[in-house]
Amino acid sequence: MDRKDLTAADLAGAAWRKSILSGNNGGNCVEVATNLPGIIAVRDSKNPNGPALVFAPGEWRAFLGGVRLGEFNE
Repeated sequence: MDRKDLTAADLAGAAWRKSILSGNNGGNCVEVATNLPGIIAVRDSKNPNGPALVFAPGEWRAFLGGVRLGEFNE
């Protein structure tokens, strides 16, 4: 899927989920939808009607790999 396709992604059927580690206190959380073909969508749980970031599956895997390796730790 090319970048043009990602920017026009239809998120109407997205099944959003957030980490069980986020708790129920309304904290700063993101939600991820992985059920859409060819894309991974990410949004701010405090603003569910706001914009979402959309990634190709390979981009998302690379990001998660970096998180697991601590690449984003300060």
